[in-house]
Amino acid sequence: MHTLLMVLLVIVCISLIVVVLLQSSKSAGLSGAISGGAETLFGKQKARGIDLVLHRATIVLSVLFFVLTILVTYFDI
Repeated sequence: MHTLLMVLLVIVCISLIVVVLLQSSKSAGLSGAISGGAETLFGKQKARGIDLVLHRATIVLSVLFFVLTILVTYFDI
């Protein structure tokens, strides 16, 4: 059981790293931080298309990461 959980944890970790790296950045340094605030203030639309899918995949993979980490720790004892 421990080995299966460890393999799943490694797969989730690698997937999480890939999904985070595929996401587009929200700003480009200091100028992006200033214009990003203005875009938020004036109601720019949130991520669309693939950005939305990647955002949801990040949430799912992060929850899986925490659950698998707790299970690995529990079965390791």
